[in-house]
Amino acid sequence: MPQLNDTPEPLRERGLLLTRRRFLSRGAASAGAALGVAALHALLGGTARAAGGPDAAGATMPLQFRPRARRVIYLHMEGAPSHLDLWDYKPGLRARFNEDLPDSIRQGQRLTGMTSGQTRFPVAPSIFRFSRHANAQDGAWISELMPYTAGVARELCFVRSMNTEAINHEPGITFFQTGHQQPGRPSFGSWVSYGLGSANANLPTFAVLITQGTGNMQALSARFWGSGFLPSEHQGCKLRSGDDPVLYLHDPPGVRAEDRRRLLDLTAALDEEEYRRTLDPEIHARVAQFEMAHRMQMSVPELTDFSDEDEETLALYGPEVRKPGSFAANCLLARRLCERGVRFVQLYMRGWDAHNNLPAEIRSQSAAVDQPQAALVTDLRRRGLLDDTLVLWSGEFGRTVYSQGDLSSTNYGRDHHPRCFTCWMAGGGIQPGISYGRTDDYGYNILENPVSVHDLHATMLHLLGFDHTQLTYRYQGRDFRLTDVFGEVRKELLA
Repeated sequence: MPQLNDTPEPLRERGLLLTRRRFLSRGAASAGAALGVAALHALLGGTARAAGGPDAAGATMPLQFRPRARRVIYLHMEGAPSHLDLWDYKPGLRARFNEDLPDSIRQGQRLTGMTSGQTRFPVAPSIFRFSRHANAQDGAWISELMPYTAGVARELCFVRSMNTEAINHEPGITFFQTGHQQPGRPSFGSWVSYGLGSANANLPTFAVLITQGTGNMQALSARFWGSGFLPSEHQGCKLRSGDDPVLYLHDPPGVRAEDRRRLLDLTAALDEEEYRRTLDPEIHARVAQFEMAHRMQMSVPELTDFSDEDEETLALYGPEVRKPGSFAANCLLARRLCERGVRFVQLYMRGWDAHNNLPAEIRSQSAAVDQPQAALVTDLRRRGLLDDTLVLWSGEFGRTVYSQGDLSSTNYGRDHHPRCFTCWMAGGGIQPGISYGRTDDYGYNILENPVSVHDLHATMLHLLGFDHTQLTYRYQGRDFRLTDVFGEVRKELLA
């Protein structure tokens, strides 16, 4: 009898659909019994993990390494903040104010449509003061715009040599979220959900929180947290601000909880019949989503109720913490999600696209994020969560050293710059208190230790216990992974 690997590709793909769930459904007397066996399996601990990893329901494969991190909080600054005004101190630029950027530095770099028509590329030094703050090395230079973040510099690992392939927002954000510039791939959070499984049956493994900033905003698409070709149960669940954090969380007037339960049971039975006929795994994914939504009717209201937080904690996050949807509220909510076993929490802070009016916009944006993000790091540390929570702060690329617009006006801005920018990380096995990589005197090109988006993803997956080349999913005849065919673990960043 031929082996499965010897069969034609279409038959092999169909054979792969004969999953554990199908085995359970065939062996049980009814669809309801099959669901009961699956539920018992989950209650008994789900899929066992190797290499010292925690047990988790729905985990897809053994971990290759002992994990340093069990969860991720990803603070994405959508629109790309200027590294030159926040993290990458270049004091020598003051003497070059309004000079043309030398061709030897620009090296014919491609430009966006916003500055391709400029006849000059005048150097625009940062107008903000920088000061050195104690860390494990000789001190981290941080802008006056981030005083609270400077206060936790000992916990942070600055990577000043990040670079990306994309020069515009849509492909840049897509690349940072999915490892590919073209839409359709699973997001980072979906890969983590797929690999690690769930640690809380009453909350999704991947949650998304969005804050509307005050500056120029780019479009924010749900596919940034989509599951791509992975089962749809791994897509991010967006939690909205306001009284209804998840759409349709509350039963309509006149619908009792027992009525909703009966409807779900009937739907599950009908879906099981359809699955027996088609072997479509998305049917089971949809049933799992229905059940998750039902359980979230109890878990989400408790999650979003901050009344059990003490005044000291609320004050730590700042005055905006009581405003639903603010960055402060979302940072506190991220900590609460992590405490409850959510694997991946993504915060989007919109409004960083400063093509003009940069001085005013970056002040406003920085004021909105500075205290809350520092509070998040502090709060995780004092609750014993930072050691196994990996925090990432980054935009999709950097900003140019030359100005977009007339430097004599306060309305000048900076264009997109993929060649180099800064991100920072904390916790979860990252070496604290260091700065890694170096850019030239213009903050325009990388001089030492370039780190690509794929390298960053590979390093973070390593800290979660995965060999990034082994966390794969077969789709249309190919084994796909988050890092595509690239990526190197940057061991210099590990504690």
